[in-house]
Amino acid sequence: MKIPFKSGNILIPKNVDMTKWSVVACDQYTSEPDYWNKVKEIVGDSPSTLNLTLPEIYLEESDVEERIENINENMKKYIDEDLFTEYSDSMIYLERTQDDGKVREGLIGIVDLEDYSYEKGSQTLIRATEKTVIERIPPRMKVRENALLELPHIMILIDDDKKEIIENLKNEVSEEDKVYDFDLMQKGGHIKGYKLNEDSINGVVSKLEALADKDAFEKKYDVSDKGVLLFAMGDGNHSLATAKACYEKLKESLSEEEYLNNPARYALVELVNLHSEALEFEAIHRVLFDVDVDDLVDSLNKYYTINEDGNGQKFELITKDYDKTLYIENPKSNIPVGSIQIFLDEYLENHDGKIDYIHGEDVTKELGSKEGNVGIIFDSMEKGDLFKTVILDGALPRKTFSMGHSHDKRFYLEARKIK
Repeated sequence: MKIPFKSGNILIPKNVDMTKWSVVACDQYTSEPDYWNKVKEIVGDSPSTLNLTLPEIYLEESDVEERIENINENMKKYIDEDLFTEYSDSMIYLERTQDDGKVREGLIGIVDLEDYSYEKGSQTLIRATEKTVIERIPPRMKVRENALLELPHIMILIDDDKKEIIENLKNEVSEEDKVYDFDLMQKGGHIKGYKLNEDSINGVVSKLEALADKDAFEKKYDVSDKGVLLFAMGDGNHSLATAKACYEKLKESLSEEEYLNNPARYALVELVNLHSEALEFEAIHRVLFDVDVDDLVDSLNKYYTINEDGNGQKFELITKDYDKTLYIENPKSNIPVGSIQIFLDEYLENHDGKIDYIHGEDVTKELGSKEGNVGIIFDSMEKGDLFKTVILDGALPRKTFSMGHSHDKRFYLEARKIK
């Protein structure tokens, strides 16, 4: 099977302050202007990915079109000024030491968008793990469609429980291969990157081919008649969906030979092993506001068979009157948060109330116990359940899990020409 991940022409800046160059993914700190003001202060007039990306905190601002124009101009300026070294036909192995001291290893290369779909139920080799919100794509397309460069915060997961593909690369690189080594700003930790040689790249590809073997896949997940899932989205789902949407739009004006050979067919990503100890899944809880609490609870009990005896999928229900641990006997998803979300989506279509997604248990309990509110708490999803659930259920409901803290998310660093 041909693997939709390969080496690409990767750009890394030269002769710049790399700490100022590299900033966190645009979808972080979206309600914390102080964070982004501090980034601006740190960067000053230095070359930075801050000038090449659009933090989502500014998406609703009146000057967003002007910001996008500036991004495109800055990309051209940096290219004209010969700011980058291009590592052609390369992969980069990286080690990210997080603020907590844990090391997350990754691998930078390009994925083939022909083998990716964010449609629910798709059987492509690369799939979304959470529901893609289509409305979030057009504003991102405006940033990408005229851009000369892409800068990824996309992290894609592989299920390599033997840790043979990415983790082994530390034994195949040396100091001479190092292409960057610096501290990331604002609790981002430290990052090192090494260019892989041709033998290492070929080794990665052949191991990914073994992981994608259909017989091995069906045995591993105890499934049949399902397309092989090799790559599951970790972070940056809407960024990859935007790259796909731009590529599909490009196809309309090009011949097949032209679009298949266009650089926009590919997207630069970081592969990470699901089994990395630095990768922690955290539960995202639900709070319903301004609902008829009795009606919602009655409806839930009609929708599912629910008990308090420990039989089925576990969740915790909080109202102003009680806090109970409950179990669903006849779930509609492979995981509790999926089953509950299916119910909530249907319920909120026909009833008043709104939902919010909360990271902390204490906050969920505090909000859920107020008049007219309901809190629902879940255990963290087991990492090992992710691939099996996506294979069986398709993309999970939005906000099923979170991977780590904001400051541990991917920082913009490498770039690639897409025009």
